[in-house]
Amino acid sequence: MKEPVIQFDHISMQFPGVLANDDVCLEIRRGEVFALIGENGAGKSTLMNILYGIQTPTAGDVYIRGKRVEDFNPKNVIAQGVGMVHQHFMLVPSFTVAQNIVLSREPRRHKLFFDEDKAVAETKRLVAEYGLEVPADAAVADIGVGLQQRVEILKALYRGADILILDEPTAVLTPQETDELFEVIRRIVREKQMTVIIITHKLDEVMAISDRVGVMRKGKLVGIHRTSEVTEEMLASMMVGRPVLFEDLERAKEGGEAALCVEDLWVTDHRGLSAVKGISLEVRSGEILGIAAIEGNGQSELIEAITGMTGIRSGKVRVCGRDVTGQTPGEVRAAGLAHVPEDRLATGVSAGATVAENLLVGKQREPRFNRFRLQQNTRAIREYAQTVYDQYDIRGAGVGGEAGDMSGGNMQKLVIAREFSFDTPVLVIAQPTRGVDVGAIESIHTRIMQKRNSGAAILLSSADLDEVFRLSDRIITLYEGEITGSFAVGEITKEEIGLYMTGSRRQTADGANGKEDAS
Repeated sequence: MKEPVIQFDHISMQFPGVLANDDVCLEIRRGEVFALIGENGAGKSTLMNILYGIQTPTAGDVYIRGKRVEDFNPKNVIAQGVGMVHQHFMLVPSFTVAQNIVLSREPRRHKLFFDEDKAVAETKRLVAEYGLEVPADAAVADIGVGLQQRVEILKALYRGADILILDEPTAVLTPQETDELFEVIRRIVREKQMTVIIITHKLDEVMAISDRVGVMRKGKLVGIHRTSEVTEEMLASMMVGRPVLFEDLERAKEGGEAALCVEDLWVTDHRGLSAVKGISLEVRSGEILGIAAIEGNGQSELIEAITGMTGIRSGKVRVCGRDVTGQTPGEVRAAGLAHVPEDRLATGVSAGATVAENLLVGKQREPRFNRFRLQQNTRAIREYAQTVYDQYDIRGAGVGGEAGDMSGGNMQKLVIAREFSFDTPVLVIAQPTRGVDVGAIESIHTRIMQKRNSGAAILLSSADLDEVFRLSDRIITLYEGEITGSFAVGEITKEEIGLYMTGSRRQTADGANGKEDAS
């Protein structure tokens, strides 16, 4: 058995009203990939934040290579060889790859001037040593998310990390990029005897990459297993404390009239560049049209334009036959479209408002919630909010608590509950289960399918290809703001669809598949 490099000794972390970690004892070994999984709010991120020095535990000790951590701060922990790659990258877009890698530890010429040549040389040395190919001279803003993730990993390695924490490392990657990342992880663990800790919700990836897996539930570590000795079903049940059945979702007969129509849509982004380039699509009643695209390829701007959140340069959007081009989100909603936005914090909830107030948005002027149009009917509002809160199994703050006090997964349930309660004929859903645990994913997927089967036309955008394939009737791929392919589910594999997501392959007008035009 390999020696432990990390030891958590009876770690507890108390926040006001919440015991995030409850007497956790765990050893992580040198030269292994250790997966840490659990529901939202289970305590896994808190435990890793303690290891990285972001938080100081209420009780217990952490040991790195047998040495007790005395001062919990990232600078001290980094000096002991721990690096962390966060789900949302912390890079400077206008800096080059090399400049980002050496940031805060820049090589100097004559002890005063930044040595650009040495920074590039250091980057190339790391690339050669670890096999993480990146263009040292390119601006980070000009490279894809897969390469940006490599920059984050190289940044940690440049600082001497041999213990890497990866938070949801495949959330924005194509299947090919995920395979490449896993190959790099396997190689550095095997050849460098590094330790890699992965926080993830994707159980198939746990099975594919980890040597051992730890399961957390309600702050406690409820099990540690060799990955080869468990199944995805066993892990899911351990996470939520009950059987989780990801069986095939029941589909009613699909196909009705087109309820959402987009015609030759052009949209400009905040830089004045074309983000959506002549996209046309239809979504029929009783079907789900899935969008498969790497982040930053126009899917966000497309959805914002359809839902009235951003301006349209040219083209048309129709909801149930009504032209809503250029109308406000409220007017688009009134036409029959509800919207689950991709960023729940920025546009999904009002963090400082109560859960009840968030659930009421869009319905606050209904007569049942007002007395003679002069004052709100607080009793009716509370009863309505409590009913929806219970129906969607929202947990945490209670209907009178602030939405900002909830976990990310419960915020997502709140947004889903509010938008689904409008019972509109068209639903536009972006990233429905991002950062959501396996039990909540099961519930959200079931509710989406129920909406589809009841006749709703659903446009779905998700960075999770498994989700797109599981829910969609048809799939379109986007690359640089254009549709590169359109497929019925079953016509294409996840591996093949990655080629259309990267622009390596495009579908011609007659539906044939070909390589991207060199021009």
